[in-house]
Amino acid sequence: MKINNIIIEPVLTEKATGLVKENVYMFEVSSKANKHQVKEALQKLYKVKVGQVRIMVRKGKSRRLGRRMTATRLADKKFAFVKLTEGKLDLFPQA
Repeated sequence: MKINNIIIEPVLTEKATGLVKENVYMFEVSSKANKHQVKEALQKLYKVKVGQVRIMVRKGKSRRLGRRMTATRLADKKFAFVKLTEGKLDLFPQA
């Protein structure tokens, strides 16, 4: 799997910005990626040292869409919580 396909985007939520104080960053990753691939991709892309990677899969919600309000299911999403041992990521906007 290519590095560009492993990490989709950083997550910019209140929970994710709160974790930055503990040097933990949250990323949305490919559903096929594993911990080792996420760790390797981050080290190559951002030139940091990754200590721990935790993976979480959030199940897709049910939605009622369209004119007939048929029930559909949104896709599952996979998130990675990455703890850095060395280095820092400047992903979050400063207000």
